[in-house]
Amino acid sequence: MLDRDQVRKVAHLARLSLTPEEEEKFTTQLGGILDYVEQLKELDTDAVVPTARAIDVSNVTRSDTLETWEDKESILDCAPEREGEFFRVPKIMNE
Repeated sequence: MLDRDQVRKVAHLARLSLTPEEEEKFTTQLGGILDYVEQLKELDTDAVVPTARAIDVSNVTRSDTLETWEDKESILDCAPEREGEFFRVPKIMNE
């Protein structure tokens, strides 16, 4: 069973300042969570395939197609800096 000293220690590690009322409340709540986890440990999950989500989700993406832009000047005019016909960007590699 979880006690107040353990809650204080966890709060200290998380850099939380708890009032005595919060310590009491969290001792009860965290104790209930840990009891529930112990119940879950009793389940046989050997035949259950690990998943990242409870439901199947897939991303909806568009195909990436190359398109030419006829008015190159209009795009380059939006750039914060440019050098001739190119965008000028900050150097990011170390020397």
